[in-house]
Amino acid sequence: MNTSAGPPSGVPVPGQHDDFYQSLRRRIRDYVTKKGASGRRTDVLLLAPDLFHLMARMALDHRVDRKSKAVLGVAIAYFLSPLDLMPEALLGPIGFLDDALLAAYAIDRVINHGHERIAREYWAGDEDLLVVVQRLTAMAGELLGKTKWSKLQRILGKKS
Repeated sequence: MNTSAGPPSGVPVPGQHDDFYQSLRRRIRDYVTKKGASGRRTDVLLLAPDLFHLMARMALDHRVDRKSKAVLGVAIAYFLSPLDLMPEALLGPIGFLDDALLAAYAIDRVINHGHERIAREYWAGDEDLLVVVQRLTAMAGELLGKTKWSKLQRILGKKS
């Protein structure tokens, strides 16, 4: 008999992804403030922590199917990897632009696979999740260039 006073099985427990989330939020906020930046790229960067947080929470949720978790896992790994199309180590926080756009694409795929309700439960952003995801995926080709955007989409494999 389990007498531990933890959350129900399958419900994510705060942990390392929360630490990364807070660190990422702080780094991007500081970067944007320091640069006095504004515009569409800045808007995308400011959404990066919320997108990462959503992916991490959904990847740990028992209600999300394996295929969707695999898509989220690949996007999370890309987010955390120092080797990507726009490396943060070289570019600073602006390097999270491609990560955020890939995250939006992954979340869109998972939502379209029947997990919209779960995604909305974990969404920490101020705007409506579906509006954010649609806006980001619609402008990704323009922000990154069509070739880079196609490469990012291929990372997640064939859309089903």
